[in-house]
Amino acid sequence: MEDTPMEVAAYPLTRRRDAWLWRLFATGASFFFFGIGGLILRVLVLPLLALLPGDAITRRHRARAAIGGAFYLHMQFMYRTRVLDFHIDGAERLGQPGQLIIANHPSLIDVIFLIAQMRQTNCVVKASLWDNPCMHGAVRAAQYISNNGSPEMLEQAADVLREGQTLVMFPEGTRTKPGCAPVFHRGAAAIALRGARVVTPVFISVTPTTLTKAEPWYRIPDRRVIVQLRVGADIDPAQFNDAPMPIASRRLNQHLHQLFLKELDAS
Repeated sequence: MEDTPMEVAAYPLTRRRDAWLWRLFATGASFFFFGIGGLILRVLVLPLLALLPGDAITRRHRARAAIGGAFYLHMQFMYRTRVLDFHIDGAERLGQPGQLIIANHPSLIDVIFLIAQMRQTNCVVKASLWDNPCMHGAVRAAQYISNNGSPEMLEQAADVLREGQTLVMFPEGTRTKPGCAPVFHRGAAAIALRGARVVTPVFISVTPTTLTKAEPWYRIPDRRVIVQLRVGADIDPAQFNDAPMPIASRRLNQHLHQLFLKELDAS
């Protein structure tokens, strides 16, 4: 039997709109320039900065400032070419001494947006980036921390917080699967209890979803992406230190997990 007009209309229709072809080209250009930018940092900018006078800490500060500036420029490139729009609320509260920044990880680009808000921050990053031809020069010069799963990593991360550095972590360890709630590993909570002066959550949403796990760059959404970063209220980790470390880290991790579920559901 043939479909009636009303039955045909009941089926959802998806259309490529909002300058889809241009956004596809601009997205490809964004990936190209990101790779080229990483190579320029590695072979030109960072070596030149390393030649300037100063001790090891000064050189590290310069490297991190260069990376933060490069990420800011890349964020602006994606915005100016209309690949996406973005809204950031509370960025002025990021970058405190001894601050552990906890964020969910819905997309490949949220790391760029978060680090672009600060010129001096450490970050726990995937161990594979140390072998990435575009990124390994930057992560080494900035002295980022490898998420290699070793017990030493926890102490290294706690140490940088005790020194007064800002540290960014994604407790999921990988990007959130589309349609699934974030699941936090306990490592970030354990690090917070060992060394953080304050824990600051950052709630990130990317709508519609894009650049998720195992999603190719060219599978872009039918409309322009909106990236939102909202900085939540600071959390004092000392309030969870009234129990042995395994229990305290479990309580803090559960608190963070429930907080993110609530805030992301409401956004």
